[in-house]
Amino acid sequence: METYWDLIQAKVCRKCMDGDGRGNCRLPRTESCGLKESLPEVVRIARETQSGTYEDFVNALRAQVCSRCRYQLDDGTCPLRTTLECALDRYSLLVLDVIDGTQASTFSRAS
Repeated sequence: METYWDLIQAKVCRKCMDGDGRGNCRLPRTESCGLKESLPEVVRIARETQSGTYEDFVNALRAQVCSRCRYQLDDGTCPLRTTLECALDRYSLLVLDVIDGTQASTFSRAS
């Protein structure tokens, strides 16, 4: 997981509006990054939906990660997603690119 997180920090966290532009998070200590908290699940979901579409990946995130998030409401909506405050939702495509790229390079080296 550390390799994934290092790559995500380099590619995603640098662009995050909660970051400093160098990959360092500036969230208050009382908050945590949903992406970092759920990284193992996100990687697992990306692997499981590898042959699917981006929509399949997002639907799986909603069902398996967002459904357990403290911010999601009973009706399935999320005020953080609505206001683009959820890093996992906001950067899911970039995260998927990182995970797919890592898997592709791993497979290339194994051949």
